[in-house]
Amino acid sequence: MTCCEGWTSCNGFSLLILVILGVVINCIPLGISLVEGDSASQNPISCYEWWFPGIIGAGAMVIPATTMALASRKRACCNNRTGMFLSSLLSVITIIGAVYCMLVSLQALSEGPLICNSQANSTVSCEFSLKNLSNFRPESFNLQWFFEDNCASPTGLKNSTINDILSNWGVPDSDSEEDRHRIFHFSVFLSLLLVAILELLFGISQILIGFLGCLCGVSRRRGQIV
Repeated sequence: MTCCEGWTSCNGFSLLILVILGVVINCIPLGISLVEGDSASQNPISCYEWWFPGIIGAGAMVIPATTMALASRKRACCNNRTGMFLSSLLSVITIIGAVYCMLVSLQALSEGPLICNSQANSTVSCEFSLKNLSNFRPESFNLQWFFEDNCASPTGLKNSTINDILSNWGVPDSDSEEDRHRIFHFSVFLSLLLVAILELLFGISQILIGFLGCLCGVSRRRGQIV
């Protein structure tokens, strides 16, 4: 087995684990939303789990590259120049899905749970739009909603001074429903962000090793090189 095969096999198993993690993490807040609310649109922890960053971005869009990477290991039928080339092309879909998951997670971490942003605490005002993701600005990213004693401060960020913000900072301690929602929201989308970053790295590495295997060839039985 050449380094191309070993690296591809490692990428395949790693992506498979990340796909499972992404789907499971995304399903947890969806389940809680259905349990806590009278219907699917009431009393959610956040809007963003309904954008399916872990199920679509870190899940379904990563499956093609994962399947090809696993099929290319140990001299399987896809273990040739064409298989390596296809694994590189499919990894582009993985990267797109990972970037989507990252953007949704960053947007969710920036805005916080609905309990910090909506009086109605409902997904009625939550509209999925790629424009919302394109409007995200890194300079506007902050976690003030997580560290403040009251994340739904009526004064807002613009009217708060730096001293006011620092004096109110403190990690939630699960003493209230708001604190539990903040901790859960932070944990879920931080986990999805980490999953997406890892998938992005594995996708880039598979593109590189796929093109290397396509150019240099991979091993076959009796050490023949194709």
